[in-house]
Amino acid sequence: MFLDAQQLQPDQVLTSQLCIVGAGAAGISMALQFVDAGYDVLLLEAGGMKADPATQALYAGSVVDEHLHSPPDTYRERRYGGSTTIWGGRCIPFDPIDFERRDYVPDSGWPISYEDLKPYYPEANRLCEAGPFAYTIGESFKKPLPPAMIDGFSSSYFTTDTIERFSCPTDFGSRYRSTLEVSPKVRVVLHANVTAIRLDAGGTTVQRLEAATLDGRRFVVQAAQFVLATGGLEVARLLLANRDVHPNGIGNAHDLVGRYYMCHLAGTIGTIRIRGGAATVHHGYDRDAGGIYCRRRFALSPAAQRQMRVGNFIARLHHPRITDPAHRNAVLSLLYLARPFIPYEYAKRLHGDHHASTNEWIRHVANVATGPHEAVGFAWHMLRDRRLAKRKFPSIIIKSRANLFSLDFHAEQQPLAASRVTLGEGRDALGMPRLRIDWRYAPGDVDTVSRSLERLAEDLRLCGVGTFEYDRDQVEAEMTRYGAYGGHHIGTARMGADPRTSVVDPHGRVHGVDNLSIASAAIFPTSSQANPTLSIVALALRMAERLKGTLKAAS
Repeated sequence: MFLDAQQLQPDQVLTSQLCIVGAGAAGISMALQFVDAGYDVLLLEAGGMKADPATQALYAGSVVDEHLHSPPDTYRERRYGGSTTIWGGRCIPFDPIDFERRDYVPDSGWPISYEDLKPYYPEANRLCEAGPFAYTIGESFKKPLPPAMIDGFSSSYFTTDTIERFSCPTDFGSRYRSTLEVSPKVRVVLHANVTAIRLDAGGTTVQRLEAATLDGRRFVVQAAQFVLATGGLEVARLLLANRDVHPNGIGNAHDLVGRYYMCHLAGTIGTIRIRGGAATVHHGYDRDAGGIYCRRRFALSPAAQRQMRVGNFIARLHHPRITDPAHRNAVLSLLYLARPFIPYEYAKRLHGDHHASTNEWIRHVANVATGPHEAVGFAWHMLRDRRLAKRKFPSIIIKSRANLFSLDFHAEQQPLAASRVTLGEGRDALGMPRLRIDWRYAPGDVDTVSRSLERLAEDLRLCGVGTFEYDRDQVEAEMTRYGAYGGHHIGTARMGADPRTSVVDPHGRVHGVDNLSIASAAIFPTSSQANPTLSIVALALRMAERLKGTLKAAS
């Protein structure tokens, strides 16, 4: 059932057994588990069904270093479906090593293991519409595929048999709307902006939430259990802004809320030349029996990570940098010229902050003019297989006749207490303090990327399959070229067994507040190499199971 807070009575009180704040991947996944569970559930969404500039402006804030981090109102969406309305669909589980305490990764270690989360990954895969929980070539394909991404490549450090799976990408809001609409037990309340979390005098129990709409209507929500599923940045803002009982904010007795803010380290670097013909390289997408797009990559093995004492790291073969017309590729120049029509989050990755000079622009036009058939063919492929298809072709793949590539990498960022989100100056239209983001990276992050690139270059050379040349003095510049990568807002309310070093317990419950939990990448103690959405959903499913038990025991 759907309600609009803009039509509620002034100061109306909504009651339920469970209240979930945020209708994105985590909130919707959790709500779906209660459709037939017999409990009354409220799912509060700050936005409406569509994007709205006034609502989105509530996310605006400040950034200490704009080169290192995008504005807070980008890469996340304040509307029903949350950031699944704009995500790219890449689905990858965390690796077992990501949960371990590693003495070479400061402040690493989860209070749960991979085996604790593994039972929830298959259902998370289903909800994300990414096919079965199978992430190796052997598990995923019955048809014979080449054993390596590059014929003849072998390494004791890197594997190429693990894959990424891709969602449609699924907009959780539209995909599961009908299921929630017909549910008599789950009520979705739109335009419901939470402005206050009211605790009892002892600060150990949430008594109610106060919420408001942009048109001035205010109301109250009462429930037995509350879950914040608002994403890594907004979780921190809500906890820090509520200081009437706890002077430093909820869950912040040890100054941890907002700290250890991580994203991922990503970039495109160097030139890879593969010997042999184009048929020796298998870096594109394969589709499994269910039609799911899958792609293999170079993955630094757990044993190699331990031996090298570096974080998790993966890489993919990539096309040359789009911005340089010297590539003489009609398709790449077409993509450059199409920049005004590409969404912000993808344009930043494709083009960075580069603005072509008149001469460069003319050279891009000339590239397109000299390869019109390639450009038209690519445009048709993108229209048919990405724009119009229900399951979209995930990204740009350029087949190089010369076997010439760059390397696209994606690496784990170490937890760093000084990398943090705090309350900044000014307030939004609802009176909530705005966020101030100070994202930082550590020397260990540079080391992870630098040493992994060195190792891959050496392995390509030793195998005799090709060469990888790059400027080693530019690694740090390349890994920060796009700043904190994407909408991966991780670690601001980290999970742990000890309240002195964490914000939530192993079940996602805020230390010291018995009925407040967090379902978000905010609770990840480390970031892995993996995009976070699949693991966010898996943790939400685990939390839903625990809350069902809690509600049953209380009834």
